[in-house]
Amino acid sequence: MCGLLVSSCGFGGGPDRSSAPAAARTSDIACAEEGKLAASGSTAQQNAMSHWIRKYRSACPGVQIRYVPIGSGGGVAQFLRGATVFGGTDTALSQEEFRFSEDVCNGGTAIDLPMVAGPIAIGYNLDGVKDLVLDAPTLAKIFDSEITKWNDPQIQRLNPGLQLPATDITAVHRSDDSGTTQNFNAYLSEAAPDEWPYAKKKAWQAKGGHSAPGSDGIVSTMRGTDGSIGYFELSFAEAEGMSTVRLDTGAPEPVAVSVGTASAGIAAGKVTGTGKDMTLEFDYRTDAPGAYPIVLVTYEIVCATGNNPDLLPALKSFLGYTAGEEGQNELAAIHYAPLPDELAARVRQVVSTLS
Repeated sequence: MCGLLVSSCGFGGGPDRSSAPAAARTSDIACAEEGKLAASGSTAQQNAMSHWIRKYRSACPGVQIRYVPIGSGGGVAQFLRGATVFGGTDTALSQEEFRFSEDVCNGGTAIDLPMVAGPIAIGYNLDGVKDLVLDAPTLAKIFDSEITKWNDPQIQRLNPGLQLPATDITAVHRSDDSGTTQNFNAYLSEAAPDEWPYAKKKAWQAKGGHSAPGSDGIVSTMRGTDGSIGYFELSFAEAEGMSTVRLDTGAPEPVAVSVGTASAGIAAGKVTGTGKDMTLEFDYRTDAPGAYPIVLVTYEIVCATGNNPDLLPALKSFLGYTAGEEGQNELAAIHYAPLPDELAARVRQVVSTLS
């Protein structure tokens, strides 16, 4: 079984997925006749979900879908209250959340289905600086307010050829509970354990800095703030034309963030979920050449059994499309990483068994 061994299975497999998206060809979406799907959660998949909903609604006008990007914590909470038919989260459900899901899944339980993969970019807005290199310990000190000036010797050491200004650093983090934050916490705690004492939680715990809701809120705050730095999904950086950090991981060369380098980082991951649950685990300390280590996968949380029978056909149809070849092929063009072929096939198989 390939699991997440992207290097051996092929990142998404087959033709180069960075070419034009599949939208140019005739859609092969298997439509449901009707249904109203309410969903909410991760802002990491916000741009992917917006694209998928537009494409699906164009092919399947009888189905209405609304996805509200309120963050992973909110998405999980709303799903567990029965307010949504599926939720988006950048971190798998906890054991306690699995138990809570029995109430909304009518005696069954929820499962995590990986759907959107990609890197977490470290973006910065620093006048006159276009090629910044940082490493995990330095990032940890920046986001914990231990390094407060851009010309700090620890940053200068990593950038010997740059003229760094004495500008104050404005580190921007999420104000809402966020799977993106949890994955960033996980990276810092594993790659810089001496500098980052905080738990791998969705809530921000480090001292100081500025906060903003959602990835789009971080980008908006940074846009008008010289000296700012923040973390968000690559699609947000690309949409804004924002400069991003290259990471010194211990590899021969610092690694730039991209769909391709994220695929190499995801290659170290494995499926750790049991039964139909497809929770993944990553190696944030990889120093493989060209492997970008700050990666995440957004899961759709759904009931394996106990779904509303009136909404089940539309739910299976929509998730079958997003996990399908057409839906996954379209991701690279909007700066996400398609799931490896075998993983996507396993997700589709599980979707087909939802009841």
